[in-house]
Amino acid sequence: MNSLAAKSPLDPVPQASPSQTLSRGIRALEILAEADRPLTIAELSAALGVHRSVAYRILRTLEDHSLLVRDDGGRVQPGPGLAALARGVSRDLQTAALPELTLLANSLTMTAFVTVWDHQDCITLVTVEPRHSGAAVAQHPGSRHPINAGAPGIAIQSTFEEQDWKALAPGVAYRREAAEAKQRGYAASHDEVIAGVSSLAVPVRVPGRRPAAIAVVYIRSSQDPAEVAAALKASAERIESQLA
Repeated sequence: MNSLAAKSPLDPVPQASPSQTLSRGIRALEILAEADRPLTIAELSAALGVHRSVAYRILRTLEDHSLLVRDDGGRVQPGPGLAALARGVSRDLQTAALPELTLLANSLTMTAFVTVWDHQDCITLVTVEPRHSGAAVAQHPGSRHPINAGAPGIAIQSTFEEQDWKALAPGVAYRREAAEAKQRGYAASHDEVIAGVSSLAVPVRVPGRRPAAIAVVYIRSSQDPAEVAAALKASAERIESQLA
């Protein structure tokens, strides 16, 4: 009798042939999310590299599902359906993290957020800005940066040994700072993802999934980084206890 070994959530998934139409639709949403203004169909078709008629069919489908909307001038932008989808992404992690992020943001007067590992990037899952601050750094949900740049990515890397990381993320350098973060319990970065901005982060271990990170970002602070990191670690522990 054959026995099947239990698969790890980090094991590679067999690759199937991708759907070109679906890929284009998803890419259209990514382009719209990254744009700083609504786009015309001509601009979107150019960004997708397809004929306007193809772009129009894609947009009609996305519009039917409220994933995008058009204004009176026919320009397109992300729709409310995306917000409904986003609420379901790592819902348990978002639910456990939100009270902790609120506590951190208001007690430290820093923007607090959680990132998750996606392919070669860190993606901001949920964020909270301090209630009473005129100089908080914006960190928008859905924003991404390379996994090996910035404190959140270094914190995620610190949960792995270098040889294990190379197997999981071939071609993505393992930062020397990840080993340092493993020893001291938190990662720090400055001027890496956003010019002039600093960040501190600690990993969050999520059962059955890749690790995440909880972090704060700020322009300047008189607070001791070790004390800020201690607050982050306490929040990470409480989040992990809820997810266990």
